[in-house]
Amino acid sequence: MSSDPFFDSGLRRGRLGTAHLVFFTVAASAPLTVLGGGVTTMYAVSGNVGAALSFILLAAVLAIFAVGYAAMSRHVANAGAFYAYIANGLGRAGGVAGSAVALAAYNAIQIGLYGLFGAILKDFMSSKFDINLQWWVWALLAWVIVGLLGILRIDLNATVLAVLLGLECVIVLIFDVVSLGNPAGGSITFDGLAPGNLFTAGFGAVLAFAIASFTGFESGAIYSEEVKDPRRTVARATYIAVAFTGLFYAFSAWALTVLTGPENAAAASGEAGAGVVFGALDQHAGTVIADIANVLFITSVLAALLSFHNGVARYLYALGRENVLPRFLGATSNRSGAPIAGSLVQTVLALVVFMAFVFTDRDPVVDLFTWLSGAAAVGVVLLMTLTSAAVVGFFRGRPGPETAWQRVIAPTLGTILLAAVLGVLLVNFDSLLVPGSPSYLKWLLPAIPVVALVIGLIWGVALKSVRPEAYARIGRVTEEGLHEPGLHPVPDAERDAWATGHRR
Repeated sequence: MSSDPFFDSGLRRGRLGTAHLVFFTVAASAPLTVLGGGVTTMYAVSGNVGAALSFILLAAVLAIFAVGYAAMSRHVANAGAFYAYIANGLGRAGGVAGSAVALAAYNAIQIGLYGLFGAILKDFMSSKFDINLQWWVWALLAWVIVGLLGILRIDLNATVLAVLLGLECVIVLIFDVVSLGNPAGGSITFDGLAPGNLFTAGFGAVLAFAIASFTGFESGAIYSEEVKDPRRTVARATYIAVAFTGLFYAFSAWALTVLTGPENAAAASGEAGAGVVFGALDQHAGTVIADIANVLFITSVLAALLSFHNGVARYLYALGRENVLPRFLGATSNRSGAPIAGSLVQTVLALVVFMAFVFTDRDPVVDLFTWLSGAAAVGVVLLMTLTSAAVVGFFRGRPGPETAWQRVIAPTLGTILLAAVLGVLLVNFDSLLVPGSPSYLKWLLPAIPVVALVIGLIWGVALKSVRPEAYARIGRVTEEGLHEPGLHPVPDAERDAWATGHRR
């Protein structure tokens, strides 16, 4: 065992089960935030009556992606998740490039959420308690809470997310029941789920918003070193997250069209925004329920903040442990097993960025949240596209129990479909921005993950010369429990040799 204190404890294994991972992945996409913010904005911007069906369509695409992703998760367990997947399938330099995209994307969405949190809590406290403080004061409160939880036990974090996620899902279900019980015109219509209404004007904008709503579902692999059964847990959690979010979002988006009438969904959403949801709850379920819903809207964002924070911290931990980034990032807490260095670095980075928006007097939602969440959506789809391609590379020539569907067909199809979604997202990126935004933003913001990819690739290539030992262990598999007859978790002899030497 190494005497290096950074590596004496490591991440705590066996603390998370399938349910825990589902809480992390679904909480990251924040169902109540998606309904109150994403769905209403999607209708308002696109004017597309059949937008609800887009969630089913994208869930099908993501399910195909999940086939190869799940198959590879039986062989590769690494807190760097997609970084390790890409490294083992497309090469070590490619893995470093993928890690740069992941850090750019997940940091962007996490930091952007501070703007949304601060703005909605500011409005709530002002209207309900006449407490008038700047948005960034409330953002700092969330920053402290997330920072403290980030260095505690991961199962404690999962418990917090479970409670918050459960409560917000109850509120969304109440809205759905209220909507179906009070349909516009007195009768329920299924026009909001008709394919003919989806594939019309505004389809590109709908896909852009819908894919952004799924961000976070893919993060289960980040916790693969901390689960009880790494060969099965990640796969199960991913399938559950895709199915749940796809069906739940589609049903709730359709329920909104029932409440307003399909032909009025765009106008009502454009006029009232999240007020469509909370106004309906106030009118039909009572003021108390509406107030609770507003509070849970706030905690929904907090849950997403915590989920993405944990993800970034583990990426930094994996990269520090393998000396791709400074080695101190591989430090974990001896008490909690949390990646304490990565957590603290992410906490500091978040503070620096969102305070920069404060000092430059930028709007917390229009600028901070919208800009960074749009860039994050591009980064996550790019990352999934690379990962799907990596699955094909990983299984090429490797014996094992996986079928051709898992090894080649589904990953290849997933790569093509995700590349198409990425193209639609890039072409329609301006739909994610507030009208009147500077025109250069539709090129600058999507360029953030692309620039990160290039920088990461250059650094990955450079590592082969400047840090050959670090280069040799890029994307290493750390979960010995993965190995069983018929599985080949670490086919790279050089990486095996390093791992064996390190344990000694």
